[in-house]
Amino acid sequence: MIKKSIEIKLPRGLEARPVAELVQVASKYDSTIHIEVQERKVNAKSIMGMMTLNLKSGETVDVIAEGGDEAAAVADMANYLEGATSLA
Repeated sequence: MIKKSIEIKLPRGLEARPVAELVQVASKYDSTIHIEVQERKVNAKSIMGMMTLNLKSGETVDVIAEGGDEAAAVADMANYLEGATSLA
């Protein structure tokens, strides 16, 4: 299991489109991936779950991945949340 704290640097936070893109990133991996903020933990492959977090730019979340490709999954999720990559 890998857990990494990441600051969201997307200009508008995680609105509908960025959430959908983040779910696409997470879904590329076989590992189980969760986003945790405060006491809430959500499956990163669930659009509805991710939308309930209502995450804004500047907030810090923990990305937790467990599985054979966990390191790559966490790195890719971090790149997206930090604004380094975009699917647009």
